[in-house]
Amino acid sequence: MKKYFAILLLAVFGFVAFSCTDRNDPVPTTDNDTYPMMRDIRGTFNAANGYTITQGITIASTDVVLVYRNINSGNSNGAVWQLLPKTEYLTNGRELDYNFLFDTKNIEIYTDANFDQATFTAAEATTYLNNQQFRIVLVPASQGRNNVDYSDYHAVIRYFGLDDSNVKGF
Repeated sequence: MKKYFAILLLAVFGFVAFSCTDRNDPVPTTDNDTYPMMRDIRGTFNAANGYTITQGITIASTDVVLVYRNINSGNSNGAVWQLLPKTEYLTNGRELDYNFLFDTKNIEIYTDANFDQATFTAAEATTYLNNQQFRIVLVPASQGRNNVDYSDYHAVIRYFGLDDSNVKGF
């Protein structure tokens, strides 16, 4: 009888020990109100718009905004997406910067240069200012903490499960 009692006591203790939870488990950080999405915008930078393209959005203050520029915007080749901010190094030491600002209601994509942008040649304006296409990718901040290379557009869409075969404009 003593042997059975000792085994029973050991079994009950083992059951209690393994069924307890660790109160120090991390709290899940799932963002259930934001879903990854992307939209395209197209515009031309010029003096009249202050070399800025503005687009209205609605996001939570904790979401992550990524902006990519199609560096083949001015021709019919396939899209090649490059993460902003980005500096283009032109001839004669000229530099053109693409950058963006955002808040919960707007995204402003703008160019800044170490020269007067009105002095672009027609060919340069076609390449860098006219009819530029941008892809805005909105992702939840909680997922954004994971290790994904945001500069690799294809890694981002794979990681967040986005379909870029038919992206709509704003």
